[in-house]
Amino acid sequence: MTITDVKAALEAEAVADTWRDGVEIVSACGADLMSDVMAFVKDQVLLMTGLINAQVIRTAILMDIQAICFVRGKAPNQEMIDMARDNGIVLLTSRLPLFLACGKLYEAGVRQGGVRAID
Repeated sequence: MTITDVKAALEAEAVADTWRDGVEIVSACGADLMSDVMAFVKDQVLLMTGLINAQVIRTAILMDIQAICFVRGKAPNQEMIDMARDNGIVLLTSRLPLFLACGKLYEAGVRQGGVRAID
């Protein structure tokens, strides 16, 4: 699934200056604990989180995550946007809660790697 497909499925908006076409998403991970993300993340993953701090971007850099969607209407601050842009990470925002966002991606066909909500 392309990042454009993900954006449509999650009714999301791209954060200015971070959008890149051609990003492929195979699986998704929904979590607010970055230690869980580090334990369970796979290749070509979309990270979905309601956590808003620079640690989210640092975790994405460390784990080679190419896209993050902030759920529940949360929006990243300028420091986070700058870090994401400088590291080629696409940022999205969605008003959907995490649970529904996971369901929407599953419904849209994210199945190979699966959609995992980590508690």
